[in-house]
Formats: sequence, C-alpha cells, structure tokens
Amino acid sequence: MGIFKAPFALKQSESDSSVGLTQEQLTYSWHNVNVFSSHQVGSGTLFKRQKKGPVEKHILKDVTGICRPGELLAIMGSSGAGKTTLLNVLTHRNNRKVRITGDLYVNGKRAEPDMLTSRSAYVQQHDMFIGSLTVKEQLVFQAMLRMDRCLSYEQRMSRVDEVIIELGLSKCADTKIGIPGRIKGISGGEMKRLAFACEVLTNPPLMFCDEPTSGLDSFMAQNVVAVMKNMAEKGKTILSTIHQPSSEVYAMFDRVLLMAEGRVAFLGEVDAAYQFFGRIGLPCPANYNPADFFISTLAIQPGKEEGCRTAIATICSEFSKSEDGISIEKAAIENAKVNAPSGYYSLDDVEIRKSPYKASWCTQFRTVLWRSWLEVAREPLIIRVRFVQVVAIALIIGLVYLGQKYTQESITNINGALFLLLTNMTFQNVFGVVNTFCVQLPIFLREHFNGMYRTDVYFLSKMLAELPFFVFYPFVFVSITYFLVGFNNSVTSFFVCAGIVTLVANTAISFGYMISCVARNLNVALAISAPFIIPLMLFGGFFLNNGSVPWYLTWFRYLSWFSYGNEALLINQWKDVDFIACNNNSTACFPDGRAVLAFLHYDRSNIYFDIVCLFVLFFGYRLVAFLALLAKTFRKQ
Repeated sequence: MGIFKAPFALKQSESDSSVGLTQEQLTYSWHNVNVFSSHQVGSGTLFKRQKKGPVEKHILKDVTGICRPGELLAIMGSSGAGKTTLLNVLTHRNNRKVRITGDLYVNGKRAEPDMLTSRSAYVQQHDMFIGSLTVKEQLVFQAMLRMDRCLSYEQRMSRVDEVIIELGLSKCADTKIGIPGRIKGISGGEMKRLAFACEVLTNPPLMFCDEPTSGLDSFMAQNVVAVMKNMAEKGKTILSTIHQPSSEVYAMFDRVLLMAEGRVAFLGEVDAAYQFFGRIGLPCPANYNPADFFISTLAIQPGKEEGCRTAIATICSEFSKSEDGISIEKAAIENAKVNAPSGYYSLDDVEIRKSPYKASWCTQFRTVLWRSWLEVAREPLIIRVRFVQVVAIALIIGLVYLGQKYTQESITNINGALFLLLTNMTFQNVFGVVNTFCVQLPIFLREHFNGMYRTDVYFLSKMLAELPFFVFYPFVFVSITYFLVGFNNSVTSFFVCAGIVTLVANTAISFGYMISCVARNLNVALAISAPFIIPLMLFGGFFLNNGSVPWYLTWFRYLSWFSYGNEALLINQWKDVDFIACNNNSTACFPDGRAVLAFLHYDRSNIYFDIVCLFVLFFGYRLVAFLALLAKTFRKQ
C-alpha cells in the first residue's frame, strides 16, 4: 500500500519529539443509553386545528457497549438504525433536540463534554472548511490551535508535512479548498481526506468518525481505514460509523457494532459475528461481503415491515442473552467504576485541564486573525465590487447635488445630501456584513466545540480583519461627494465630516453584526434588517424634526445612529456659515448657519456629545452581538 502502509511508522523518540504523543489510553463505555425525540401532533380541519400533546419517538433503546484502547470499532447498520444518533450521544453533539438517558464513562469517570473535547477528535460526515484557504493552510491552522502548547512552530510544521504525505494530499497542498460556484477547488475525495487529516494531526487518544469513507473510491477508502487501523494499533480508541464497507475494509476492523431499529444486534470481534449469526440460523454465504449480508439482514424491507421488525427483535434479544452480550454488559459496568482496569491510563493520574483549549489566548487570536485576513483579502471580487459601488454612488450623489451655493434653496439640498451620506453608508454596510457570522456559524460551532478557540477570539478576529476596508471605503465616499456637492470649504470640516461618516458606517456595521449573530440563518437576517433600520432612520432628524417627536417615542432616537450622525454633520456644516443670501420671494429666511441649526433644534455644543454617543452605540451593538454569539455556544451537558 505504499506510503499508506504505516503512516505513523516513526521511531519512538522521533515520534514523541515531533508531535508530542501522550501515553493516554482511554476506555469508553456506554450503558443503557436511550434517546427520545418529541414532536407535536395536530388534527382537525383546515380552519380548526386541534392540538394534541407531544409524542415521543424512541430512537435508541437500551444501547450498551464499550470500546477499548487499541481497538477500531465499526458501527454498522442500515439507514435509520441509529448509528449517527449514537455517535452524537457519545460526542455530546446535537443533544438539545432529544431527551437522553443512560451513562457514559471514560476510565471510571463520567464522560463530560469538556473532558472529551480536550482528548478526542471527531471526523464529521459533512465537510465544512473556509474555501479560500489552501489545503496546507487549513492544516497549519489546525496545528497551531489543536497541538500541545509545548511544541515549537517547527515541530508543528513538520507534523503538517507528515500528514500531507500520509494522506496523499501532496499534489493539492497548495490548492484552495474551494467554494462551489465561486472558487474551483479540490475534489470530493481530497476534501474527505483533508477532513480526516485535520483530526489525525494531533494523534488524539480517542477518535470518533462519522462515515469517513463516504465519497471515496474503494482504494482510497481502504487507505483511510488503514490509517485508522494503524492509530488503533498504537493504543488509540477509535469508534467509527461506516456505510457498506467493502470486504477488504470490513476485515480491517477489530470489532463491529451492528445496530437495527435503535437496538444492538451484535457487538464483538469481527469473526465472532459470523459465529453468532450462524448459531441463530442466519449463516453468511461463502464468497459474500459480510458487511452487505449483515446490513441487508438487519434492514427493514418495503412490504415486509412487520416480519422484518419481528426478526430484528429476535436477533437483538438473542444477542443480549448470549455470552457476548452478557460480557459486554459486565465490561461496561466495570468501566464505570472509579478504578480503571489494570494497566489502563487513569484520569486521576494527572490534573484534568481547567480549559479545553490547547493554545493560549494570544496564539488563538493571532491564528484566527491570520485566517480571517486571508479570507477577506482573497475575495478580490467582493473588494472590487464594493469599491466600484462606493465610487459610483458617490459620483451620482455628487453630480445630483453638484456645486451647491449658500442660498435659501440650497439649504434643503445640502441637508438632504448629508443625510444621504448616512443612509448610503448604513444600508451598504449593514447588508454587507449581515452574513458575516450567520453563514459561517456551523464552522464556528464545530471548531469551538473541538476546543480550538474561544468565542471572543473569533469575534474580535472577524471584526479586525474587516476593519481596514470599513475605514477606507467611507473615507473614499466622503472624499468624492464632499467637494462635488460643495460642503463647508474647510479642511478641518472635511476631516471632521469624514470621521463622522466613518464612525456612522462602523456603527451601522456593529448593528449588522448584531443582526448576523442574533439571526438563525441568512434568510432571517436579511428579513429583519430593514424593518429594524427604517424606524431608526425616521428618527434621524431629516424626515421628522426633533422638536416635534412625540414624548413617548423620544427614547427611540437614542438608539439611532442617524440621529447623532445627522446632528453632528449638520453642526459641522453650518456652525461657521455666517451669511446665507435671502431671496425676496422666500417665505422664511435663514440669514446664517446658526439660524438653520436653531430651526432644526440643534445646539452647536452637541457635536462632541453626538460623537461620544456614536462610540457608545458602536461598542454597545457589538457587545450585544458578542453576547448573542456566545449564547449559541451553550450546549446541553
């Protein structure tokens, strides 16, 4: 099998020094695990709906099992047998949606989520990556955050190179992972191998794999299972669901767990499965793939549902009464005792980590910021489109309000142009960032629950990576419109205007971040953005004079960056204007800028207060956004 024959075949000293291998050996057992999902059942007519109480569906039924160090346990069964549900229970994932009973133990200790995070890896069935990164950059990112702190940068990079060779990723190491429809990337098989490479990088003592061979050809699937087998031979505990393996792959498993209708049909040695099914009158035919035989035997066939369920119930009952079933029950109970089996690693031997994160806060921040910057910088299309959009709208506004003079007619035009600066910066930036967090939420939650980085690290990194562009674009926008329209001809006023517009733009971005973190998905975020922005815009002082705002709605303007931004821009524009020409036909005449501000109920001294309030909203909306994102990381224990 070439380079895949012994992926970790290093000398003991070299292996320990290069990747910091630990000598942990973990026995994972589960006893009488039951899973229930509930749903509402309704009945009645179209116009009159009668609601009934919640109905529970019994998914897993008294599932008991154990996986020891040095074993590769394959969880098999037909679709709907409960394989993925069991794996989710064992890894404490997606547990909010169901009710779970039973006991999970690792070497005599209850299997808590944080303890598992620091000592295990999970290869999920669906691959999720940042498509703008290359294969090697993705592995470097993983190595910096998931490998032990004691390792040097050179040791981490050496391990990355080893894994790339071991999993046959050398040809695509410098290829971008890809985004469907946007960036052409690696193939599906390479994607699956990359997902596996990210997990084997740290050589964890306990490993969970959800169908790691799906999407691979038989040769590459055999190579992936060979890597798992070699890891198990070095004392690792590996549990993997797998769908219809070939006979060669099936022979590589140490033990097999066959599931049907949420029950255990068999758990034991691969060869013992033949003997068990032979004893109950279901021998596997010669020259037949045993995996296919077991899965078809335990499947529910259309039109024969009742007979199949009866046969499955009989098989599961026979196994629970057999010697293999009784020994599994005893082993699971024994592993739940405080004292682990003799010769096994005990969690009492060392101090359990107080934090599930292997990298320090500074390392997390530096690494996540590096990835976030690459993600932003490698989107030239978005960068160019946004720049063209800013320049185009600035030119349109500048040409529409071109060359305004200080006359009575131009007062409304100047005020309108200033408000358009705020409106454009708001809508362009809110809808430009509303997808920042909700689109990548599954990736963030997966990496966070894997103990890679903290929520505050991710939040700060995303903001800082985008900040330079969100300062540059508003400045370009103001630079074009300011002199075309003919605002206050003062260098100081120009920079004050640019600063206020930039602050308003970033406050709107904070609001967009908040919507992105609160919403469940992008469609919800887009749907609720406009209804929230419009009321804030109405109280900005342009459509409604501040002096005429109803007292019971006055509080609303305190949440509006339009209000503070509009007042600050108007004060900056009119405070130094000493003369405005009056026409004889004018019904109202404003002799100077102070009269304009007085009519609008604005005080010249409020500009500093407005700027402070904009900063308060800038940080306040981001704080709410962070708390909303943090709330999504809470998981059922």
